[in-house]
Formats: sequence, C-alpha cells, structure tokens
Amino acid sequence: MIGEELRIWWIRLWSLTLKELLQLSRDGFLIIAIVYMFTLDIWLSGNVHLELHRATLIVRDADHSEASRDLIAQFRYPYFRLGGEVFGEHEGISMLDRNQAIVLLDIPENFMKDLRSGKTVDVQVMIDGSNTIIGTLASSYAGRIIGEYGLDRALDRMKFHPDMLEIVPRVDVRVRVWYNPNQDDFWFLPISELLTVITIFGLMLPAAAAVREKERGTIEQLLVSPLSPAQIMIPKVVSMTFVVLVGTAVSLFGVIKGIFGVPIKGNLAFFFLTVALYTVAVSGMGLFISTFTRNLAQVAMLVLVVAMPVVLLSGAWTPPEAMPVWLRRAIHLSPLYYFIEMSYGILLRGAGFGALWHSFLGLSLLGSGAFIFGAYRFRRQFK
Repeated sequence: MIGEELRIWWIRLWSLTLKELLQLSRDGFLIIAIVYMFTLDIWLSGNVHLELHRATLIVRDADHSEASRDLIAQFRYPYFRLGGEVFGEHEGISMLDRNQAIVLLDIPENFMKDLRSGKTVDVQVMIDGSNTIIGTLASSYAGRIIGEYGLDRALDRMKFHPDMLEIVPRVDVRVRVWYNPNQDDFWFLPISELLTVITIFGLMLPAAAAVREKERGTIEQLLVSPLSPAQIMIPKVVSMTFVVLVGTAVSLFGVIKGIFGVPIKGNLAFFFLTVALYTVAVSGMGLFISTFTRNLAQVAMLVLVVAMPVVLLSGAWTPPEAMPVWLRRAIHLSPLYYFIEMSYGILLRGAGFGALWHSFLGLSLLGSGAFIFGAYRFRRQFK
C-alpha cells in the first residue's frame, strides 16, 4: 500500500515537473532572458577591464626638451593614450571638465636643466576624479611612472650602473600569484557574473512559475485536484533548478572555458551539486516572493529588491575587507557569500569538500532556513 502511494507520488511529481518545463518553454520573454543572461551577458562581463585601460592623457609641456619627451613616453599603451598637447593650464582643466581627458600632465619650464643640476623638480598631474575607480587607478599609475622615472634619472646622475645593485644591500621581494598567475580579469569576472545570474534566476523562475498559475487561473484547478501543496510546490523548484543547471553548464563550458579558456581545476560534480543546493536555497525566497505578487511584472520588481542585498552583501562586487565592521558581519546572512567561496574554491583552486566544508555547512543551514520559510509561506496560500 505504501509502495503504491509512493509510486503515484513520484508519477505526479514527474508529470508536474514536465508540465512546468512545458509552460516555461511557451514563455518567450523568459526563454530569451535565460538564453541572453547565460551566454551573451557572461561574454560581455569577460570583456570588462578592472585595470586602467586607454585613459586619455593630455600634456602641457613647457620645456619641450629631451627629458620631457622621455617622461611623456613613459605613459604607454594600454594604460594610457596620448590625447594631444595643450598650451595653458586653463585649457587642460577645461578639457578635464568636459570629460575629454582623464589625466593632465603638466611639465614645468627648465625641467631638463633642473634635473641635470640635481634640483628637485615638481611635476603636476591633474586627474578627473568624478569616476573614483578610474581616478584612483590613474593616480596610482601616474605616481608610479613618475617615481620610477625620477629614480632612473637620479641613478644616471650618480653614475650608478644597474649592475652595481648586486653589491648593495637591498630587500628582494618575490611575489607569487597563485590560481590566476597572470591576474587576468576574464578568469574572475565571468564566473562572478555567472553566480549573480544563478542568483537572479534562482529567485525569479520559481516565483514566475507560481505566479503564472494565478495569471492564467489554473491555480483553482490545482486546488480542486488530488494534489497536496508539496506536490504543487516541489515540481516548480525541481524544474527551475534543472533549467539553472543547464544554463550553468552552457555558460561554464561554452563561454567561460570555451571562449575565455579559463581552466577548471576542481570536481565538476561537486560544483554542480553546490549550484543545485544554492538554487534550491534561493528558490525558497522566490516562493516567498510569489505569495505577495499576482503577475510577472511584480515578481521582477520584488526579485530586484531581494537580490540586491543578497549580491551586495556577498562580496561579489565589493570586497568584504572594504566594508564597515558591522556590514562585514552581515555578509554571513547572504547565501551568495558561501556560494562564491565554494565556486571559486572549486573552479579556480581545485579545492575539495575538506577545504570547503565550513562554507558548505553555512550554505546548507542558511539555505534550508530560507527554503523552509518560503515553502511554509507558499503552503499557507492553500489553507
């Protein structure tokens, strides 16, 4: 008797899961969004540069000497590109104001003469700081370039040959970069974007599947059918988790590894298990969202409201070390924080369960709580 009931339960689960996938296939808007986000969006994120790239440099050279030309030549591609010369400080500031340049290099008169006489020469660099990230990078790069140029000129004046450094006491710094030795952005950004996309669709798809029943009036048919609330809810989560797993596989093998050539070092079965666990966890939040909405537009708005704190508190966009102390403690309330730790650990570092068990436990506990609460709220609709 129990075996027959279990068989019927599984038949219903399988049938309703196929029903959810069929309904999703008829929703053209969601299908286009899924295809775009798991392919083109991931590709676009991999073409974004986090380092300074082709920042427009304009120059006011009041000396026009060999030394000033040598200094200007140090601002090379791909970090800077020369945007021309200005003949007055006000003209340069005006170009910064009009966003026609990012950096103004102002070389004073007698630059070469003062260098040869051993005097300290002040070179002014003005930077457009309206974009703080680009401004900070430009300031750092320009300071380093000018500092190294000044050191080279000082060594030349002292007749100090580079070979003499071998007999001078000094600190030899040897930096080893692991897991991404060339520090390529496209090893990091596409994976980060993929995890964000999984979060958005893990929230949206189950919520959209539940709200679709309300929009089309089929919720009443389900209520009078011999189905329990669990048999209505679980197929929505299972089917949408399957869609997310397929999208993840396409992104991982077709874009991240196929196009960008990012090496995958860890156990893929463990990674997809983590994706499934995380998707089920955020699906609970999606089911909770569906209890407050009546159409897909409302779902989309509430998903953004819920997704933004989850993403911002995860460290995906802002390093936890740059957050205030109280906010660093709050990141442990974001399931995406644990998901990021596990995903980068598996894909880039080749870490196994032994190294990531604490993140797996945190994700399991937080995800179970979110799913149970969302499922409880979803079941209350049928009472």
